[in-house]
Amino acid sequence: MTYVIAEPCVDVKDRACVAECPVDCIYEGERTLYINPEECVDCRACEPVCPVEAVFHEDDLPERWAHYTSVNAEYFVSLSGEPGRSATGGGDHPLIAALPGQHPRKKGISVFAIRKEEAAEADLWFPS
Repeated sequence: MTYVIAEPCVDVKDRACVAECPVDCIYEGERTLYINPEECVDCRACEPVCPVEAVFHEDDLPERWAHYTSVNAEYFVSLSGEPGRSATGGGDHPLIAALPGQHPRKKGISVFAIRKEEAAEADLWFPS
C-alpha cells in the first residue's frame, strides 16, 4: 500500500509533504508532486500536512481521482520499463502535462506551510 498525490496538487505544489516525509519518496514534477510507490513506507506523515488535501492513501482515493494511483507509479517507471526515478527528467506524467492551465480556483493563490515553532520564532504565532 502507498499514498498518492492527486489533482488538488496540480499547479500548487505546496511541498509541506516533502518536508514531512521521513524517507524522501516525494518528487517534484513541473506542475505537481509525485509519491514513488516503491519508496513509500505508508507512514501517513504527508497526508495531514497537505493544505490542499491532495494526499490520499490509495484505498481512500476518491473515485474521480482513482487514475492518480497509476499516474504516480508510472511517473517513476524508467524508459526501459524498470522502476526508478522519474523517466520524464523532472517533467510531468503525460496526463498531468495535458491538463489545462491553472485551475481558476488556484489562480493567484500562494500556499505555504510553516510549523508552529517556526512561526513563534518569526513572531507570527500568537497562541490563544
